[in-house]
Amino acid sequence: MQLPEAKGKFIEAWGKLGSEWGINRTMAQVHALLLVSPNELTTEEIMEELKISRGNANMTLRDLISWGLVEKQHKAGERKEYFYADKDTWNIARQVAKERRKRELDPIIKILDELSKVEGDSKDEAFKTFNKSVTDINKLAKNVDKTLETMLKAEENWFWKSIFKMFK
Repeated sequence: MQLPEAKGKFIEAWGKLGSEWGINRTMAQVHALLLVSPNELTTEEIMEELKISRGNANMTLRDLISWGLVEKQHKAGERKEYFYADKDTWNIARQVAKERRKRELDPIIKILDELSKVEGDSKDEAFKTFNKSVTDINKLAKNVDKTLETMLKAEENWFWKSIFKMFK
């Protein structure tokens, strides 16, 4: 397999993986293209490589910047904007975890905290079942949150050593 074919397969696979992470396919494909590009790319280069419209490219790049996965750069004397993705996979994993935590886990923990304060008759079976379910899910969500917090603060080697110790 030659590099152009391999690059295309990687971009397609990253697009599928990204959609599993909660990132739309095009967003993941643009990210993949920037990951395997040795230099920064312009919007036009991204559009041409992935065969996407300017509007789609601009919206996708804006989203990738908001996720902290892509940076916009300017070159002296040029009006074009250039885009670059951090190629460190640990940084990428931490950034995705940070964003998913902010967008998904934090709001559900807030709701579960509210629901944990619901008042009712402790003898009522429906209330007991509701209260136990909400309390258990809240506890799990907070444990996941603590694990993510540890991951976000950790260095890669320390984190993986800690994880593997749990399975010994």
